[in-house]
Amino acid sequence: MRTLFILFFIALVSACSSSKPSQKDRATAEYEARTAASRNAPATGNRPASPPLSANPGSNERRPDNRPSAAAPVRIADGPVNATDAMATNKPTTEWAVTSIKGKFLAIDSSTVRVFMDITARTPQGEVVTNPADFASHFIIAYVLYPDYNNRERLGYGNVPLTAQNVSYDGHYLTISFDVNRPKEAASAILLTEFTEINSGTKARNDLAVRFRGLRLSDRFTLYGKNGRKPELRNYVNAGDTVVIRDVNGTSKPLFGFRYRHEFDAASSPMNTSPRPAPKSLNVDSTLTITTNQPFVLPKEGLYYFMEDTTDASGIGLVVADKRFPKMTRPEKLIRPVLYMSTSTEIGELNQAQDTKKAFDRYWLSLMSGNEEVARRTLKAYFDRVEEANRLFTSYKEGWKTDKGMIYIVLGAPDRVQRNREREVWVYNRRANVPETNFTFTKKPNQFVEDHYELVRYIEYQPIWYPIVEAWRTGTIRE
Repeated sequence: MRTLFILFFIALVSACSSSKPSQKDRATAEYEARTAASRNAPATGNRPASPPLSANPGSNERRPDNRPSAAAPVRIADGPVNATDAMATNKPTTEWAVTSIKGKFLAIDSSTVRVFMDITARTPQGEVVTNPADFASHFIIAYVLYPDYNNRERLGYGNVPLTAQNVSYDGHYLTISFDVNRPKEAASAILLTEFTEINSGTKARNDLAVRFRGLRLSDRFTLYGKNGRKPELRNYVNAGDTVVIRDVNGTSKPLFGFRYRHEFDAASSPMNTSPRPAPKSLNVDSTLTITTNQPFVLPKEGLYYFMEDTTDASGIGLVVADKRFPKMTRPEKLIRPVLYMSTSTEIGELNQAQDTKKAFDRYWLSLMSGNEEVARRTLKAYFDRVEEANRLFTSYKEGWKTDKGMIYIVLGAPDRVQRNREREVWVYNRRANVPETNFTFTKKPNQFVEDHYELVRYIEYQPIWYPIVEAWRTGTIRE
């Protein structure tokens, strides 16, 4: 048992957080009720139709064709790339390809915004592109501004020159920056940016809502790395890190900060159609004041919230996590994300175990019938996705706990993403023995972050979800 944990620790060094027993029971009740039958059932069965999609966010109206009603959806060509969240894929390509895009804008003044995009691109051999010159020689970038997702009138357009001044590599992403001028009389717009591979013409697109008027704090200021050179397009930092909140002009001004102790619940089952629990009331644990454009350190874990004025309706939220996040290493954290593939009895045994490390080993070995090699391989694959979910989807809580994080961990990156102003649809249509399946996430107001989405749940997901969970539990999952 000890050997398994040590090998896993060396190969992976990943993990997670917790949820309350009542939430775990809700999340796994359906699974536990059919565990015995499911173990003897093949993963391929009758192919159900894709779960119905809500025509209106929050509605249970069903569309007969099961397709999203998103107006002018943004589609990413030929790959599991999410137009907003950088879902990188390791699948081989036959050409140079952009495999992930994540964007943010910051206002320079009332007439211009600066757009920052973190890009992952791969060569035909599947290697990550790290040289800005290589990227610039294989891609061209253009953009169009539209009034809204429902309106295809062009407000403006342009090409993005790729130079040493606006393309860089920081060890994780290629970062591209460019300025966009406000169209006449436009208070906001949808910026559609198109990346075209020069030889093949293959395109990848990103849509980004930009505001020129009525700016929020997060439209002007954002998290930068300690060197202050470029924005960090994420909502988390590590305890003890030196960070900067700044704007593109280097303005210095005080911000009021509040720290909350937080322990949010993990996402419940995609089939759980019960009403959502009432929002939590958060109590302020401590306060602080920082100055923008000046480095500071957040030594304690927690949820932080920065505002210009204590009466403001929105601000900048940051999750401060332990030093290994988005990796997670401690045994007491490793046991928590397995909620999505476990029965409530198994979760209870893991939580009550006096030796968490031994209990964690026993859990995986028992699922894999004692086969250490299969257990090690499956465990690493699962926690690789947990780490990626933390990196991609951390909002006001850790990424693995979010609805998007849950779907990503179990199913992986979507094959296609469609989005409009109010919702995002993940389409899975390249899974063996699984029909095309759509997961709809509706955008919900949240004071801490702008990109908070909640899954529209349907009982019809059951025949899709359970076989994939069972594949994780038996070590037959395929990446």
